[in-house]
Amino acid sequence: MTRNKTRVLVPVLGDQLTIGLASLAAADPATTIVLMMEVADETTYVRHHKKKIAFLFAAMRHHAIALRDLGWTVDYVAFDDAENSGSFTGEIARAVSRHAPDRIIVTEAGEWRVRAMLDSWETLFGIPVDILRDDRFLASHADFEAWASTRKQLTMEYFYRAMRQRTGLLMDSQGKPVGGQWNYDQDNRKPAKADLLMPRPLSFAPDAIVRDVLALVADRFADHPGSLEPFDFAVTRDDALRQQKHFLEHALPRFGDYQDAMVTGEPWLWHSILSPYINCGLLDPIALCHEVAARYEAGQVPLNCAEGYIRQIIGWREYMRGIYWREGPDYVDRNFLDHHRNLPGWYWTGETDLHCLADTIGGTLRHAYAHHIQRLMITGNFALLIGADPRQVHLWYLEVYTDAYEWVELPNTLGMSQFADGGLLGSKPYVSSGAYINRMSDYCGSCRYDVKQRTGPDACPFNSLYWDFLARHEDKLARNPRMAMPYRTWAKTDPAERERIRDQAATFLASLDASGDAGY
Repeated sequence: MTRNKTRVLVPVLGDQLTIGLASLAAADPATTIVLMMEVADETTYVRHHKKKIAFLFAAMRHHAIALRDLGWTVDYVAFDDAENSGSFTGEIARAVSRHAPDRIIVTEAGEWRVRAMLDSWETLFGIPVDILRDDRFLASHADFEAWASTRKQLTMEYFYRAMRQRTGLLMDSQGKPVGGQWNYDQDNRKPAKADLLMPRPLSFAPDAIVRDVLALVADRFADHPGSLEPFDFAVTRDDALRQQKHFLEHALPRFGDYQDAMVTGEPWLWHSILSPYINCGLLDPIALCHEVAARYEAGQVPLNCAEGYIRQIIGWREYMRGIYWREGPDYVDRNFLDHHRNLPGWYWTGETDLHCLADTIGGTLRHAYAHHIQRLMITGNFALLIGADPRQVHLWYLEVYTDAYEWVELPNTLGMSQFADGGLLGSKPYVSSGAYINRMSDYCGSCRYDVKQRTGPDACPFNSLYWDFLARHEDKLARNPRMAMPYRTWAKTDPAERERIRDQAATFLASLDASGDAGY
């Protein structure tokens, strides 16, 4: 009997958990096999946080059920399937053998590593492979290239404005930004105090599927960093939408004011905790932005809060993706400051007497989450000040955060946090002494070090490391206009004091090196 209709195989990857995914929209459920795969290669190319693996496996298994409920035929390969080949390409080969498809339709990959796999499938399997644009992003690769090619210098702010104009988000009837300005970041830098009325994200009890996944991860990934408990992620679209609504109602109205604040023992503050759900596809980022704008227009959210949140999504998130794909797979090898020190091993344990780092890393290991200022100005700042190898820093961030995928994490880490691209992404290195941490957090009041001292046995290491960093890299950074003020201050510092500061930093760095406590 001859088949009359073309049989299609649609692979759905772990960050493509979207019902309206482009490849599904292009296929007919009656003639399509959806392939979903839990494969070893994707869990071990870095040592992903246990909770990150558990979240994605649980969300994938629930997504398969949602697709079946909508009439799709789903071929699901579980991690512990005895025949599991361990790779995307290996599982495509087995699925081609099982289902004899006439065509493969797939949504483009988010990372260079996976894109190379997709590009090889047509040749390997001898059938047409349609790779469709991921329309969950505003800007296609061609869109970003067209924007970037007209500019002498790339600046996120101007890309963000173009995205505002494209979407109409927070724009008035004359095509101007509401409120008369594009960016309210100057209003979003308030420190916060511990508050019993601080909003908390919703917590979701593990169901039977999640419990099975947690047992699997505990057994098979025992040597990976982080804790599995407590596990309270949303793992379905419905629950992710509940978390989204909770944020919009309870945290967004003060998000902007306190988005840069840090408080001991408070990992969430007024942040949305939605990035894991956005980046794996359970939530629609553009729909979320429209909901934020609608709440501003209804008078429920201040403009600085709405604008600050929308900028993170259609500004930074889209811009990071554009930079990642424009710069190419060798972006990861850049090291403008020639940094090669190993990350301290306590980045994997949180066991340090630097309270800000202990709190941030400890929270990261518990929750597979830290908010953006903890990432940038605590763990990233310290790594940059000690001269850590930027590739090691990148791998650590990729490992430990549930929302970390290379397309968004690499430019944020290598470019913005570690300045390894020499200023392509950020106009200056994001470094600070202990004064910034003291101003934006309560960390210093609980630390054994004195944030007011630059030298001596009790001096905060961030202070001497900051000035030593500037001195080490004066040849590369002194002409940067955004670094002019600290270099003028350093030049005016008494030479004997400069020597004491640099000796203090050298002693601290030597103690790091002598410990032999390196994570990689």
